[in-house]
Amino acid sequence: MNQMKRVFCCSSPGLFFIALFLSLMMIVPAAIGQDFTKFQSYEQMTKSVKNLVNLNKNIATLEAIGKTLEGRDIWLVTIANSKGTPVDERPGLFIGANFEGDHLIGSQISISVIDYLVKNYSSDDKVKKSIDDYVFYIIPRVNPDAAEFIFAGTKTGRKTNTNPYDSDNDGRMDEDGPEDLNNDGLITVMRVKDANGQYMIDKDELRLMKKADPAKGESGEYKMYWEGIDNDKDGYINEDPPGGIDINRNFQHEYPYYQDDSGWHMISENESRAVMDWIISHRNVAIVLTFGESDNLIKAPNSKGVLSSDRGLDLFNFAEASNDGVEGIGMFSTAQRGFGRFGGFRGGGRRSSQQQETSGRQRRPARKPATTVNTADLEYFTTISKKYIEITDIKVQPVLRTPKGAFFEYAYYQYGVPSFSTPGWGITSADTDTSDRKSRSSADAPKGGSRGGARGNMMAMRGAQSGSRGGGQAGGSTKGSTGIDKELLKWMDKENVDGFVDWQAFKHPTLGELEIGGFSPYKVTNPPAGKIAELGTKHGEFAVYLSTLYGKIKIAETEVKNHGGGIFRIVAEIENSGFLPTALAHGVTSRSVKPTMVQLGVKPEQIISGSSKTNFFQSLAGSGKRQKYEWIIKGKAGDKIELKVVSQKAGSDKTIITLK
Repeated sequence: MNQMKRVFCCSSPGLFFIALFLSLMMIVPAAIGQDFTKFQSYEQMTKSVKNLVNLNKNIATLEAIGKTLEGRDIWLVTIANSKGTPVDERPGLFIGANFEGDHLIGSQISISVIDYLVKNYSSDDKVKKSIDDYVFYIIPRVNPDAAEFIFAGTKTGRKTNTNPYDSDNDGRMDEDGPEDLNNDGLITVMRVKDANGQYMIDKDELRLMKKADPAKGESGEYKMYWEGIDNDKDGYINEDPPGGIDINRNFQHEYPYYQDDSGWHMISENESRAVMDWIISHRNVAIVLTFGESDNLIKAPNSKGVLSSDRGLDLFNFAEASNDGVEGIGMFSTAQRGFGRFGGFRGGGRRSSQQQETSGRQRRPARKPATTVNTADLEYFTTISKKYIEITDIKVQPVLRTPKGAFFEYAYYQYGVPSFSTPGWGITSADTDTSDRKSRSSADAPKGGSRGGARGNMMAMRGAQSGSRGGGQAGGSTKGSTGIDKELLKWMDKENVDGFVDWQAFKHPTLGELEIGGFSPYKVTNPPAGKIAELGTKHGEFAVYLSTLYGKIKIAETEVKNHGGGIFRIVAEIENSGFLPTALAHGVTSRSVKPTMVQLGVKPEQIISGSSKTNFFQSLAGSGKRQKYEWIIKGKAGDKIELKVVSQKAGSDKTIITLK
């Protein structure tokens, strides 16, 4: 500092300003610009988030809401102008990303949203208003332990955290994971010629496989497996890989019991517990947006409130079918498996019909959880979906899975707020087939054993028969496939995405001559990193749009009439001038959103008739809908009475009424 003083005193004016600029550069954080050209490791992500928060600490704060099993902080960024209404009393938008470990694009988009909000606060009136009046809560990486595997030497496409799990029910943990047999750094699939196989090369696209249809005179020529060997000598390959629990299968709504990647029980993991502890202590959250591998924005729920179904890949499904029946050979006959395999890429736990019949849970009558959007809420989802497509220009869904135990479903069905999920990118191209055949609702999907994960849609296509110890290929789907392999491959070719490994010969130690190839891990769940900046800007705009939709409660009109003798009549009209209702229809049904309170600040004994001192209503529609209240009270001219209205999701208002 003394050297700076000497420079300021003794140098010419030009040198003075140069010295001043250099000194400020030493004080202000240097890394203001963000690199939106690559996927970031946890360390890089943490640095980016801290730098963005440091740009304007008046509106942005950073805190850790929990730690992962491996000790990584789960970061939450809060963006709001702290002046005015207390932040925790304002309607808020919660954004969560990277619940699934392989979905890094969601993490990068959420960081870009932070960047968009912080950097546009001073120059964009819409952004400024949203930050001044409301609050944004953003967790850019819910599952950082699993996300680190994208940077590993061998890429498996893993979704799960590192909590060990006995996927094959043999009393051992994680003993049969994948091997990179051809040393290309990727775990793909294997196809081996076998007269008893169910699969054949697709003549329309020679890189892909299809299930042979005997009704069309087709004969199977291949069996398919995951790339690897049978480490534990049980007749199955890669049926018990390392870890773990899929965080977006670990929440309360439609929790997938008996499926190995869903956890030991609901909210069993550090990550899901941290999110739940935080969300239940922040009831001002009025809208939820998650980036993940389910969708209700690119394609809104249908007229029955059903979300779009899985859009998986047949190559992954066929390989996973090789492990059918593994749960039946373990040490414990009651154990179930599912959604496991590199964490949700594969696996589909299910109970036998006998187990279901004898289950105490099945015997007891119970109200089944809602699984479709309330028809009274549908219009809001449809309107917001249309705006999402308009802003982002994303029209065709990439690989998806049907949500089970996903956070965004909990947020709607249990927490009671409008909740949206999107992969954040799409595979739109001029040649893409967007017909209903490619985007059926889950209500139209074939029924069967459930499967999930980016490495395969829910294996609803598969039959109930389990495989043999010798390879598990006796089972498999009994209907035609519904994977989007061709659609995805066509998009990859058009966009020059290096996402498919050409088949190459390999001599397997037990299976003999075969070929290894197929879709590349992580390339099926993430677009090229070059898309991050564009997608981030569009989703920043969409986040601001969502923040303009909150219900907005206010006292629209008041009237006082003096009837003489100290008797006064007070009339008040409460209005919701926002777009959303103060509570969705399902929020009322689930009783998860507090009723709006209207309270007149008088003693109860002053009220002669009319409304009570304190009144509640469950929901008030937006766009100017009003609720009227009337009181006949005792008082005297000149008395000042406070009238206030408080809504959990739509803000609050108050006014002073003077008796005249």
